[in-house]
Amino acid sequence: MLNRRPEFERVLVKLSGEALMGDQGFGIEPAMINYVAQEIAQVHALGVQVSIVVGGGNIFRGVAGSSAGMDRASADNMGMLATVINSLALCDALEKQGVPTRVQSAIVMNQVAEPFIRRRAIRHLEKARAVIFAAGTGNPYFTTDTAAVLRAREVNAQILFKATKVNGVYDKDPAVYGDAVFIEDISYMEVLERQLHVMDMTAISLAMDDNLPLQVFELNQKGNIIGAVCGNGVGTRIHS
Repeated sequence: MLNRRPEFERVLVKLSGEALMGDQGFGIEPAMINYVAQEIAQVHALGVQVSIVVGGGNIFRGVAGSSAGMDRASADNMGMLATVINSLALCDALEKQGVPTRVQSAIVMNQVAEPFIRRRAIRHLEKARAVIFAAGTGNPYFTTDTAAVLRAREVNAQILFKATKVNGVYDKDPAVYGDAVFIEDISYMEVLERQLHVMDMTAISLAMDDNLPLQVFELNQKGNIIGAVCGNGVGTRIHS
């Protein structure tokens, strides 16, 4: 029987921008963002304090822009703005699910989002508001994975959940290799040594420095977010 009692009081959920595309090749699919909001709302209903970082790859990816000849800093700035669009869409979807939500941006844009202020973010969480952290770290050359680990530490989240397209960590890319082996439990150091592309190496190193547990699982499997929060063995756990 699955446990329905939360294992954590405060969590951060990292969502990839590509996850919001659904079956489209670009942009935000309304059905998908509503599904994500419903999954997060179930966790919020348990009394868990939820913060979120969402990527921008469904709109613009800085690395891809720079590889096409664009200046990397400019491309990354565009990618950070793409995360703001996704954050505002997710905020709207969460509010429609009855979850009071605030968007805090690392790039100041007072007309659409609050500036990121650590103490204010923590206060929102204490008042049972979900908080979405937009615009990455506010600096180029840093991924939203790194931003997610940074924000998780700043608001004292007990764990970072990465909801992605695969059901956990494998020893090699399961989309390419049919004999890829699923890994249920792994250390930060082993991820770094084996160069498993779960998150970027900076994010893994930062999590390891502060002993922040990471859990990777598939977003499209209904109930996975609440299952992970309740400690039901969803996906792969990365820890010391």
